[in-house]
Amino acid sequence: MIGANKMRYPENEKLEEWLAQETQEAVLEPERPIIDPHHHLWDIRSATEEPFARFQQKAYLCEEVCNDIRESGHNIVQTVFAQCNAFDKADGPDEMRCVGETEFVAGIAAMSRSGLYGPVRVCTGIFSTANLNLGQAVEPVLQAHLAASPNFRGIRSAFPSDLNDEFMAGYAVLDEYHLSFDNYSPNYERLPALANLANAYPDVPVIVNHLGGKIDPNATPDEIVKWQGCIDVIAGSPNALMKVGGAQQRVGSWEPPFHMHQRATPIGSVELCNLLYPYYSYVIEAFGPERCMFESNFPVDKECISYRTLWNAFKRIADRAGLSESEKKAIFGGTAARAYRLSPL
Repeated sequence: MIGANKMRYPENEKLEEWLAQETQEAVLEPERPIIDPHHHLWDIRSATEEPFARFQQKAYLCEEVCNDIRESGHNIVQTVFAQCNAFDKADGPDEMRCVGETEFVAGIAAMSRSGLYGPVRVCTGIFSTANLNLGQAVEPVLQAHLAASPNFRGIRSAFPSDLNDEFMAGYAVLDEYHLSFDNYSPNYERLPALANLANAYPDVPVIVNHLGGKIDPNATPDEIVKWQGCIDVIAGSPNALMKVGGAQQRVGSWEPPFHMHQRATPIGSVELCNLLYPYYSYVIEAFGPERCMFESNFPVDKECISYRTLWNAFKRIADRAGLSESEKKAIFGGTAARAYRLSPL
């Protein structure tokens, strides 16, 4: 197995050395099958602009993600690649350059299918991006994504608050091709506008990333109430689903208190569960487990926690929330399989 002999990038060593200081935990429920519906792949060693310049994991390709999964001891069976402008084309029409990302990820999926990196099948689902402000003219871009990989499932992009005609014409093409729409903004106050978008095309799955916005464990009571209200609004859209994760990430220059720059050693799953459980439990209650999916958001969240410890924390959250076995099956993979049209667990 190729992954058994790591090819380490020296640019990643600082992060790896910090993670190596953690007290390794026993794997909880190691047999439970999991679909990780949100991770990135990239080579940003030459990046000089934000947000990439600040990320600590500079190279994260097939071997790196498969190593994280294998060494975690969790039973990750499939993954979904999340848009990050990785390997966009350097030439050609501007609107078509994003297709390079899907072409790149299709190659990673093929590498994974070889079995040389372990049994997990990475990138069985792919969402990239496209400029929906092109209106109907975005159709050739989406067609090119679909031609680049049979695993292409949708896009992630920003959206205008006024939901203008040009953008909505482009969004209608997602509906025509049965594609999904992922979205993330650290500003959770945008969620009501996202709900309006979801309601306009109820057959398009709208997948909210990272608990709907920046998650600050030190938020004031007023801020928490505002976030809860926005969560309630988007949860009211039946075609909206929530990725329950990403709370372990830096947002701009702000870093959570358990980031590698804030702690000498990585946080454990019990401590993380205790710290963030109110956020996770609120979202799970608002959406229901059948519309929620735990996500790793690696390697972004890797700056705060190891892959093993993160999934242990998710399993502790599920137990603390009193989820039934059928509810666990949904939140650990069933929802992701349905949202991204993957092989069921």
